[in-house]
Amino acid sequence: MTTITRETARGDLLRFALFAVLILAMPLWLAPLGAGYPDLMQKFAIYGLFAVGFNILFGLTGYLSFGHAAFLGVGSYTAVWSFKLLGMNPLPAIALAIVLAGAFAWVIGFVSLRRTGIYFAILTLAFAQMSYNLAYSVLTPITNGETGLRVLNSDPRVLDHMMGAGEVEGSLVSTLFGIEMNGLPGFYFCAVWLLIGMYVSFRLFRSPFGLMLMAIKSNQNRMNFTGINTRPYALTAFVISGMYAGLAGALLCVTDPLAGAERMQWTASGEVVLMTILGGAGTLLGPMLGAGIIKYSENIFSAFNEQTLHEIFGFLPDGVEGAVVSVASLFVGEGWHLTLGLLFMLIVIFLPGGVIEGGHRIQALLRRRGKGGGADQAHPQAAE
Repeated sequence: MTTITRETARGDLLRFALFAVLILAMPLWLAPLGAGYPDLMQKFAIYGLFAVGFNILFGLTGYLSFGHAAFLGVGSYTAVWSFKLLGMNPLPAIALAIVLAGAFAWVIGFVSLRRTGIYFAILTLAFAQMSYNLAYSVLTPITNGETGLRVLNSDPRVLDHMMGAGEVEGSLVSTLFGIEMNGLPGFYFCAVWLLIGMYVSFRLFRSPFGLMLMAIKSNQNRMNFTGINTRPYALTAFVISGMYAGLAGALLCVTDPLAGAERMQWTASGEVVLMTILGGAGTLLGPMLGAGIIKYSENIFSAFNEQTLHEIFGFLPDGVEGAVVSVASLFVGEGWHLTLGLLFMLIVIFLPGGVIEGGHRIQALLRRRGKGGGADQAHPQAAE
């Protein structure tokens, strides 16, 4: 048992090291794919963190929440208010966002986890829509309604004024040790938090607490019959997942100090569900992969227009080119959601375990072929 545990730990360490190298080297290997610019890489890191946190709840316990956008919004508003009141240092903003998002998640989870299955999903969706409507209209003095909350030069920013950095020319940007958190520095700041979040996720998956969450997903009723109270475990997972979402919301404001109610809409909650299922729910790296696929599709395929398509299919005869462009234009530009929907349908139908399952199948196929080749070489007469 100890040997298996040590092998698993070594495998996790190797996977995490490889993951860290890939994340930190994003500007290099994403450039040929047209995605090597900082704004998009920041989205990869932030929404990847959002999906990793959601996977702790959905992937481990099986509780499907459609309300995680509420915690994303709470984290965003908290970060902007931290900038307005304290200063443009991102660390206090992140700390406050994590704490408040966790507290809000505890309240919602305490009520919602009284139910399971579809009833739990509906409850979380209802809470998220209530939060969105409150931020959009009722709490306008706090959230600034549909206009959105942003940092102004007239804001107190107490710590900035104490440090002699109160007067700023131009737009206000979050700053850490004199480095502005935009462009590549902003990406690497988000990447560090992604690596921290991923490391915590690795440890949770392999911990006794993670095994208890997996048992809840496997058969919660049987655990209740044995006398184990599963609600505290599920509530803890819900709070941790909400804290991840709050951290992601804060990072969105670190790179762009603006918070709006649209981040709390049900579509944002649905998007993180798609990310997790697309990559592979319950896997360590799947949610990050799913987030990358969706954000890449959103930013790359949505930028295609008819002129771009004509350049791509220019080698075809005129009549054929026009027909191909007409069909292809339905799947790019404003219709990129159609491409994403088709991709999602194919993966759910043929790869229920997500893209990670597809990778495992390819790996198993290559191993079988490799073993077959080795047998043929060992017995050349059989090959003949």
